Amino acid sequence: MEALDKDGIVALLNSEGSEMESLLQRALEVKLSHVGNSVHLRGLIEYSNICRKNCLYCGLRSGNRKLERYCISEEEVLSSALLAHELGYGSVAIQSGERDDPEFVRSIEHLVRKIKEIDGGSLGITLSLGEQSPETYRRWFEAGAHRYLLRIESSDEELYYKIHHKDSLHSFRRRLDCLESLEKTGYQVGTGVMVGLPFQRADHLASDLLFFKRMDVAMIGLGPYIPHPDTPLYRFRNLIPSPEKRMEMTLKMIAVARLMMPGINMVAATANQTIDPRGREKAIAAGANVIMPNLTPGEYRENYFLYPDKACVKDTPDQCQRCLDIRLAAIGHRIMYNEWGDSPAFLKKQATRQNGCPEDCSAEHRP
Repeated sequence: MEALDKDGIVALLNSEGSEMESLLQRALEVKLSHVGNSVHLRGLIEYSNICRKNCLYCGLRSGNRKLERYCISEEEVLSSALLAHELGYGSVAIQSGERDDPEFVRSIEHLVRKIKEIDGGSLGITLSLGEQSPETYRRWFEAGAHRYLLRIESSDEELYYKIHHKDSLHSFRRRLDCLESLEKTGYQVGTGVMVGLPFQRADHLASDLLFFKRMDVAMIGLGPYIPHPDTPLYRFRNLIPSPEKRMEMTLKMIAVARLMMPGINMVAATANQTIDPRGREKAIAAGANVIMPNLTPGEYRENYFLYPDKACVKDTPDQCQRCLDIRLAAIGHRIMYNEWGDSPAFLKKQATRQNGCPEDCSAEHRP
């Protein structure tokens, strides 16, 4: 583990040319020594694009009247989960626009229980369903979900409110409280940010990385910001770096995160592939170790419109699997089929707790 202060992180994030290449190579070496060359798959099920939030950057925002809304059926969710099992993905990830009404909470709880019935509970389950009450998180955890991704979007409160409204539905404090609630419930907690937002600086990103480390998260999702024309933030698109620069900064963020937190899981986001044809491979080579192939039924995919031109929307699951096998082998990595692929950092922390040892007695937490 590298002990980096904010200034040191900023320097790495500003590196270019040979210095950047050296950073990426060092991160790859750290990854290989801590989590190996394995890539874990989470079959992504985009359950619904109905959202009560109105975030300023997101295509699913409730204020986007151009979007055709949907919620896929129980049968379609379970069919997608069964397909993940048959393809050997090991885990599924259920993602949705944000709702907290009783019907939604019950539906997710029921679906998680039904997915856990597939082959004796062989599928791991990640949820990414936004801010919920502690009771809801507990119900879903007890039903069988064990990983939860809730992006902070920015650990800087001022920047947070430049990409969200400041009202009862969009609270920075509530986002922090939800992350703490997920940790207390027992989830492997994931968070993350978009890279290349308007108004975002390298020191913001450095603070984000220090926030991830302070939270001791199990997984991180980092991807480039892609402006959506039907969002308020789109009018500031002239303030963002070029796609190439956003990709470079995303890779540097992944690399520094790997140096700081060697045992975490990190997602090579589809947004990387959207702005760079080799974006996911580059993210894997920079330190990421998780990919989320899309298993959403085809007729819904284009309406899960987070950002324009999303990669792989028209690929069938079989095409996607063959493509990933070939692409990852070309960079010396391999897919670990039929494994949950839990975060080594989380498993170590869990073992420490079960052995009755304070967290700071483990080698990873010593100065």
